[in-house]
Amino acid sequence: MDTTLRDGEQTQGVSFAPVEKLSLAQALLGRLNVDRIEVASAGVSQGEQSAVKAINEWAAKNGHLHKVEVLGFVDHTRSVDWIKQAGGEVINLLTKGSENHCLKQLRKTPEQHRKMVRKTVDYARSQGVRVNVYLEDWSNGYRDNPQYVYDLTESLLDQDVEHVMLPDTLGVMSPKEVSDSISDMVTRFPTLKFDFHPHNDYGLATANVMAAVEAGINSIHCTVNCLGERAGNASLAEVAVVLRDKLGLELNINEQHIIDVSQMVESFSGKFVACNAPILGTDVFTQTAGIHADGDKKGNLYVTKLNPERFARTRTYALGKLAGKASLEQNLDELGISLSEEDQRKVLAKVIELGDSKQTITIDDLPFIITDVLESGDGARVTLEDCTMTSPLNGKSEVKLTIQVDGTSHNATGLGNGAYDAFASAIDAILSEHTDFSRPKLIDYEVHIPKGGQTNALTEASITWELANKRKMTTRGVHSNQVFAAIQATLKVINFELSV
Repeated sequence: MDTTLRDGEQTQGVSFAPVEKLSLAQALLGRLNVDRIEVASAGVSQGEQSAVKAINEWAAKNGHLHKVEVLGFVDHTRSVDWIKQAGGEVINLLTKGSENHCLKQLRKTPEQHRKMVRKTVDYARSQGVRVNVYLEDWSNGYRDNPQYVYDLTESLLDQDVEHVMLPDTLGVMSPKEVSDSISDMVTRFPTLKFDFHPHNDYGLATANVMAAVEAGINSIHCTVNCLGERAGNASLAEVAVVLRDKLGLELNINEQHIIDVSQMVESFSGKFVACNAPILGTDVFTQTAGIHADGDKKGNLYVTKLNPERFARTRTYALGKLAGKASLEQNLDELGISLSEEDQRKVLAKVIELGDSKQTITIDDLPFIITDVLESGDGARVTLEDCTMTSPLNGKSEVKLTIQVDGTSHNATGLGNGAYDAFASAIDAILSEHTDFSRPKLIDYEVHIPKGGQTNALTEASITWELANKRKMTTRGVHSNQVFAAIQATLKVINFELSV
């Protein structure tokens, strides 16, 4: 059960807009194939209720309504009515799983609390709402006074509750504590279905999930990208992979969509996963050491079940001071570039030299290192001789361009929505008339300036292109004028495509 849309919103600074909640619910159920989702807390706001209603309407049309759940409270009719008005079918009722919470927060006796729980459950069932029950702070409650937990759980046996959910609310448990306590609960109450809701405060959430499953738990709660209070919840990606690979379980999760759903959550939440986060991080399928690249090239010696293709990703081999011949060859193969042994030696030496001052060199940097280093290179076929830009406040920008193609100068004028658009028009005109090549498709365009706030700072334009072979490539240009920086980046990709 994924609770990104409910518990994940308890991450500091995270609040999903209604349209984002709907999009994530559709992705979780429709693409990732999560079994259940918890999407909100009842009574939060009118906007929240509208978001839940939109999710439920979509879920009902697509056969998923029974999978959508909302956290509710022991307040008799209020939470149930809120959920019903939003078109929901399931309440996850938050009861107090520890005596301390019952006595000090609710200021009620255990008997009074159990009575109110029964009253709320009875009302939910009378309204056709299915009921699951959270035992909040169960981990501490079980440790401090297990009899309180037993009595509360016992009172649920005749109340038509579908899941009894056991949260390690403060993330304090170890795998052995999880194993012992859940084994006890499962043995004492064999007719109940138990969920485990772990938090990651000690970095043990995934290990605790393994212990819970081995102890007989029925369902696991997690979030995308570990969102949640404090250190967050168990990672859906880690849980899914560990349960498959280490415990041999069959899951509905579609691993091909783990990454794209993670990226959606990153975008909507503004919280980004670490580059070395298991499964999700940008670097986890990158081999840095040359010896690893050599081993993979000779016999996949550093390949495990966690292969990148399993998650719709690709393995990369970092270029830097630790790179070796095999690392360079892997990257050259990926680019479709063939170099002699001598030329490879020269390029590798330059890569290592650059690596001393730069942590890694990307595959996108490699073509320009090659052009820079090889004495036998033909040089750039297309170069900029002159460029004049005019951009009025109201009206089209104009660029007058002089470009040299294979040593011959050509002129063109372009109009566009901004100076770079006008440049693109002019360069396209020259390329179409004097070459059989067209500018690659622009995918992304970013501008960066150094920190410090200087108005005369150099500007870096970073442009991502889709090449003729459908491969993506990023080129960069640096200039005090951001349009000229973008022009440099554009000429780099043009010269690269003309050279291969």
